[in-house]
Amino acid sequence: MRNQYVSMPLWERSLKIATVTLLMVAGAAAPAQAEEAEQVVNGGFDNGTDPFWTNAGMTIGLTDGRACVDVPGGTVNRWDAAVGQNDIDLVAGETYRFSFDAQGDAGHVVRAITGLSVAPYDTYFEQSPVLGDWTHYEYTFTANASTAQGQVAFQVGGSPDPWRFCVDNVSLVGGVPPEVYVPDTGPRVRVNQVAYLPDGPKGATLVTESTTALPWQLKDRSGKVVKSGRTTPRGVDASSGQNVHTIDFSGYRHKATGLTLSVDGEVSRPFDINGRAYDQLRADALKFYYTQRSGIEIRDDLRPGYARPAGHVDVAPNQGDGAVGCVPGVCDYTLDVRGGWYDAGDHGKYVVNGGISVWELLAEYEHNSGSRKVNLAIPESGNRVPDILDEARWELEFLLSMQVPAGKPFAGMAHHKIHDQAWTGLPLLPHLDPQPREVHPVSTAASLNLAATGAQAARLYHRYDRTFAAKSLAAARKAYDAAKANPALFAPADGVGGGPYNDTKVSDDFYWAAVELYLTTGEKKYAADILASPEHTADVFGQGAFDWASTAAAAKIDLALVPNRLPGLHRVKAQVVAGADKYLAIQRQHPYGVAYAPADNVWDWGSSSTIANNLVVIAAAERITGKQRYRDGLLTGLDYLFGRNALNISYVTGYGEVNAKNQHSRWYAAQLDPALPHPPAGTLSGGPNSSIQDPVAQAKLKGCTGQFCYIDDIGSWATNELTINWNAALAHVIGYVSELD
Repeated sequence: MRNQYVSMPLWERSLKIATVTLLMVAGAAAPAQAEEAEQVVNGGFDNGTDPFWTNAGMTIGLTDGRACVDVPGGTVNRWDAAVGQNDIDLVAGETYRFSFDAQGDAGHVVRAITGLSVAPYDTYFEQSPVLGDWTHYEYTFTANASTAQGQVAFQVGGSPDPWRFCVDNVSLVGGVPPEVYVPDTGPRVRVNQVAYLPDGPKGATLVTESTTALPWQLKDRSGKVVKSGRTTPRGVDASSGQNVHTIDFSGYRHKATGLTLSVDGEVSRPFDINGRAYDQLRADALKFYYTQRSGIEIRDDLRPGYARPAGHVDVAPNQGDGAVGCVPGVCDYTLDVRGGWYDAGDHGKYVVNGGISVWELLAEYEHNSGSRKVNLAIPESGNRVPDILDEARWELEFLLSMQVPAGKPFAGMAHHKIHDQAWTGLPLLPHLDPQPREVHPVSTAASLNLAATGAQAARLYHRYDRTFAAKSLAAARKAYDAAKANPALFAPADGVGGGPYNDTKVSDDFYWAAVELYLTTGEKKYAADILASPEHTADVFGQGAFDWASTAAAAKIDLALVPNRLPGLHRVKAQVVAGADKYLAIQRQHPYGVAYAPADNVWDWGSSSTIANNLVVIAAAERITGKQRYRDGLLTGLDYLFGRNALNISYVTGYGEVNAKNQHSRWYAAQLDPALPHPPAGTLSGGPNSSIQDPVAQAKLKGCTGQFCYIDDIGSWATNELTINWNAALAHVIGYVSELD
């Protein structure tokens, strides 16, 4: 959320500041602050333009006492054209007010930053307002590093056409009071803003100061009361710090739209009761992958508003994925790694995250027969292969391309990742990415991901394309054998230009690969590896069941649900059911109905997907046992994702009255550039993350409690990114929900 003065006309701003000043005088005394100190020299340009600089190719001049530049067209990155000032002093932990007046040709964007003026050019704070007439912009942030080599800069590159940018009254003042961010959480009655199933559980959560039960009313869209009751006080919820009550209106089973709950003087956001409410989301969660594709044009007739040229197909300014070499000193060959899905909001492609994502899509297909009929409106639709398999194959082909060729060192293993040599800024469409691309070293984990998904693919594609199935199985066998020969090649914590995805525990990956190879081939050698694995008897259902770094639970779900003759199989099924019971116990104690309670209330990066994957375990237990309590637990767990949470927001774009729509992405970037779209409907946001690693989250959420460690801002990659594995979790669990009777 932006500061209240941002994008405000100058005349209105002066009135607002006066009002706020009066409120501060009338209120409680503010805590003592350090003396305010201006860091920018000549920010009003009263003495010419020095010491401000511009990139080569631009000249800064004064027009009516304001600094202006003619921005050249044809640049790619924001920083290719910039105006700034260096030698800025910053002190870690000090709060700064960064402000300026700016004007630019309508619709253009300026990336205003405070950061490091020397390598590695870290950005400590950034905002990207859309320009027009003269407007005052003002932000506060807390520096996370001390330096005498800071800078303020206005990055204005990335436009195909030339335009004019002007700036005045540039200021960076230290020692200001920290800005207190208070999210707008709407009504204190929190519901699933999408829908409840008619014959399913229906719960809501009330935030209130009351410690005694309160009367509630369920009203239809005309305002008629259709059911009533009393709340159940639950005390202070540790995950949010709120005093809460719960409401159970499961007894109302009629289909309806526009229902609301009224209690304690509050009216909830509207919601529906509808047995087929999640059918469209089942498709949308999977349709997300087409617009994440690399190496293919995204067609407007298939995704209106999301069309773009193919990315990374060796067409300038891309340096291309057709013949990518390794990082220096790693290999003497190139790989054709075109295709696949862009992993998240960047242009990287990662085998380990691709692996778990493919597994979830293929598991959705294998465990839920209705997925075979879902129309995803992709180029391959109508080819007599289920669309979900066609979409997963786009990533599978990329995974296969990352395997080391025969005759080379580590032949059969898989390279860990491929991405840009250096980080790029936002927004940046894939086909405009100018960075060199690099393949990173092989890893045991990546090789086992290839083995697991290749084996899984072999049994599922055999019916449709025996050649591809055979190719996948051969690659899986080679990767598994190569990993056994090199069991401890771990990816380094290398986060330059792309995420590291480093993982030093691979016993779970060995177990997963052996399971998939056994389920496909039935061969005794793989069964022996399964039974010998320490993961086979371990309780692998922790606070998060599975993800890219922890795959043993995924293996056990497939063992439990895919017909096979493994000795002692009943014990595996019992483990899955016990894991589900663990999550149900957590859910029953949680006043928001969440099957997730991290240690010390430290919420994980991607907590939304962790919650969804825990629900996958509960859904698997329902399949194993047929018991109602697992069905009810699955449905109750969905409520959190769609608005029954402390922030009263749906974490799925396009679903719920208030939903996340500014996920961190270089091409779904409407928050930065109105010409670009928001993420497509059915995109899952990462959700609360107690570690708040990015500058936006650190500026707004410092000291946050659990569920409040989230902000719907494109700059918050720690709390609000989108990724292929998080959407896979959503697609997987919604597949189960769509097939409930």
